[in-house]
Amino acid sequence: MITSIYASLSVLLIVRLTLSVIKLRRKNRISVGDGGNEELHLAIRTHANAVEYIPIALLLLLLLELSGAPNILIHILGATLLIGRIIHAMGLPAKNLPKRILGMQITISLLITLAILNILFFALAGPLKL
Repeated sequence: MITSIYASLSVLLIVRLTLSVIKLRRKNRISVGDGGNEELHLAIRTHANAVEYIPIALLLLLLLELSGAPNILIHILGATLLIGRIIHAMGLPAKNLPKRILGMQITISLLITLAILNILFFALAGPLKL
């Protein structure tokens, strides 16, 4: 299962983002919400954004893999997911709009690609087999 590699790497990214939020909470003594602290707010949004997009991308990647897509395609798409999410995670807290936009463009393009490929693989597989 190739997707398990990308799921594991994605979890490590999410844990890294989680630890950034925890560090800022401790530093600023804020236990809930962002307390009006912009740096903490951006860290929370960076983490939340990853949690919002990574699971659906991994689900679509897994479904594509289970549909029999070539291994190299799964690797390319999985690596693209990580690259897009890392670029976005670097851009948002740094207020680097070009990185943030590029990260989202990669992620959204990947999601569209995964959706289309899953539809195509389903359509090419023939009628449902019960």
